This record gives sequence, structure tokens and C-alpha cells, in this order.
Amino acid sequence: MGITNKMSLFLILLLQLTAVTGKRFFTVKVGDEVTFPCTNVMDHQDKCDGTTWLYNESGGTAVVTLVDRGQVGEEAKAKSDRLRVTENCSLGIKKVTEEDAGQYSCRQVRSGQQQGEDALVYLSVVRMTEHQDNDEVTLRCSVTTNGWCRHTVKWLFNHQDVDEYQKDMKTSKDSVTFLTSHVGYTSGFHLFTCQLTDDYTGYVSLFPFSPSSSGLLRVIVVSVGLAALIMIVVAVNIWTRIKEKKTQMDEISVRYDVDDGIVIYENI
Repeated sequence: MGITNKMSLFLILLLQLTAVTGKRFFTVKVGDEVTFPCTNVMDHQDKCDGTTWLYNESGGTAVVTLVDRGQVGEEAKAKSDRLRVTENCSLGIKKVTEEDAGQYSCRQVRSGQQQGEDALVYLSVVRMTEHQDNDEVTLRCSVTTNGWCRHTVKWLFNHQDVDEYQKDMKTSKDSVTFLTSHVGYTSGFHLFTCQLTDDYTGYVSLFPFSPSSSGLLRVIVVSVGLAALIMIVVAVNIWTRIKEKKTQMDEISVRYDVDDGIVIYENI
């Protein structure tokens, strides 16, 4: 079966799964933005005044009211600058963190009474990190789940399975280790991709790796430091040669004057 047919079949199964369970699943990377649809939203609302968004932390029992009748709730003030409610009452979250993983519920209320069942959304958050020990680098792709989902992690290099095609790389459950002599910061790191497979839905997500700001800063500092060192060495070398040439010229001038029987005192 071709890739296109497989994708079509998968989308059909995913739509059927969503229709049957009423649940939606999202997997995003730390720092990304995500918007959850409210699939049970009622008509004829004034600025979503009949919509409430609830949050249940991954593995926890406490429920936090993020949005109360269309407005960011008091319990969510700490991250109110990251939350927004769209015109169709969807919930948007900016700069996603690992702490955002969990279950989200869109509830419809009219005249103080809940209307129908909650529309449920499950969020998993991916964090990608790097650790360098001398010439050895380890990339890790960890997932904070919502308590419902489980993911299988696989590393790809240049769109190929690391385990199958890259014999000089070592992989574990969620990491890959290699030597910088084989893969450089600027030329090879972007070829790594973390592939996540949702064990519940079978959905596959791909997250290309990019060096962290600290990693890039380390490379920039080393590069700038090396360039500065080279400039200093070159400057010292030039200065030394100029001084040697000037000294040689002064010595020749003094000897010439002495040979003529004339002694001239100069400030050198």
C-alpha cells in the first residue's frame, strides 16, 4: 500500500476514533503554540459567555478553571498572558511548557446548567535536549504525557532509522549518542529527527532537532575566542617583525657612522 493510501486510511481511522471517543490528542514541542477546538460549542453566545475551559494536570486529581464564561479565570492568572479564547471559543496557549501537559475540557453552560458532555482534549509536550561530554554528544527526546497517552520514541538521521542505518551511533529508549567528529553542529544536527508514535491512536509526529541556544552560544563563544586568539597571534607576529626590522636598520645606521669616525647620538 502506498504512502498516500496509508495516510488516507490513517486519517479515516483517526476521525472515526475522535467521533467515537469524543477525545482529541495533541503533541507539541516546548515553546510552541497550540489551539484546542471546542467541538461542542453552543450557538448564540456573547463572547463565549457560555463556555468554560477546565484543566486537569497530568496524573493529578485537582481541576483548574482556566476560562470561566469566556474570560480567563482567577486560578489561571499566573499564565494568563499565555492564554486566549478565540471567536469560536477555542483555547489557545502560547509558549507551551511541560507543565501544560494534561487533560483539557470544554464545558458548555446555559442558565447555570451544564449542556451535554465535556469535549476532551489531551496534550503531550515534547522536550528536546543535548548534552556534550568532550567529543561525545547525546540528544534526548522526552515526552510529558497527559496520563492517557503513551509514546514510542525513535530517532531518525537524514530520514533514516538510526538503529538500522547508522552503526556509529548509539541509541537508548529516548536518546541518541554520537561523536562530533562524525556530525558537526552546523552541518549535521538538523538532520536528526525525533519520531513519536502515539501508542493509543497510532499517530506519528516528527520533531526535527535544532541545537539549543546554550549549545549555539558555546559554539559562537569558541569560534569568537579562536578568531580573537588568531588575530592576537598575527598582530604580535607582525609587531615583532616590525620591531626586528627597525632594530636592524638602527644598528646598520650606527655602524656606518662609526666607520666614518663620526659618532651621532640619537633617541632610538
